[in-house]
Amino acid sequence: MGTTEQPQIDLQAILRETQVQEVIDQLDRDLIGLAPVKKRIREIAAFLVVSRARKQLGLDAATPSLHMSFTGNPGTGKTTVALRMAQILHRLGYVRKGHVVSVTRDDLVGQYIGHTAPKTKEVLKKAMGGVLFIDEAYYLYRPENERDYGQEAIEILLQVMENQRDDLVVILAGYKDRMDTFFRSNPGMSSRIAHHIDFPDYTPDELLAIAQKMVAQMNYRFDEGAAAAMSEYIALRLKQPHFANARSIRNALDRARLRQANRLFAGHGTIDASALMQIAEEDIRASRVFAGGLDSASDLPSAGGRPTR
Repeated sequence: MGTTEQPQIDLQAILRETQVQEVIDQLDRDLIGLAPVKKRIREIAAFLVVSRARKQLGLDAATPSLHMSFTGNPGTGKTTVALRMAQILHRLGYVRKGHVVSVTRDDLVGQYIGHTAPKTKEVLKKAMGGVLFIDEAYYLYRPENERDYGQEAIEILLQVMENQRDDLVVILAGYKDRMDTFFRSNPGMSSRIAHHIDFPDYTPDELLAIAQKMVAQMNYRFDEGAAAAMSEYIALRLKQPHFANARSIRNALDRARLRQANRLFAGHGTIDASALMQIAEEDIRASRVFAGGLDSASDLPSAGGRPTR
């Protein structure tokens, strides 16, 4: 008797047909460095492709748990990765829409009795079919304040994360040490997180590459001495407090562009496109960092609220 031929499925074909590989390639272009993060994203994408193949062959109909935790310092690409992850989930059919709703404690927790539940449920309604990204998630839990309403928001989130996990993926983000404490204090939340991804800080060389990429994206360019000055700036800024990786680099470039504009305006003459595009060494070296001062204290998020800009 001949053996019955088993149905077969091409995993690479799923990757091509859903255009997930394009999203992964875009992530590589979006973010410099972060090799361990990109590796984890590829592993999760492979897991999702295999899970989809199993479902197509009738082997496994249960939706895998996809809630995630992104830990690391500010400016390490967590929001960008969340956006790409939402695209991967959507293209593979794990969420209906693939949008990302980004919130903090202030969007979920009310100020008085009866205020938190409707706020949290409204946010969840907006996020359904996509990804809910909760930045600085540990601020939801404030045990030192017995009148705090964060626990109510957590309980609503837990219920939805369990009962509607086929229509919503929650990503909790924040500093690693604080997130570890949060999970220890909230075992119910910890048990629902399937994937933990830690985002490392950028190296000085990666930060310089990020600066050069940002400058090019804004249709500017460094002159001969500006790139070297930027490298020196990074080395000095890394030794100071409140450094926020790519966010601090963007803020530094915004200030350099401001100085460039004032320099050009003070010239009183006609200028061409090349001058408008050029960031000069003096635009970088005018930073207070070179004199031992702080360039800005606005690179980090405010406690429990929106990032300060």
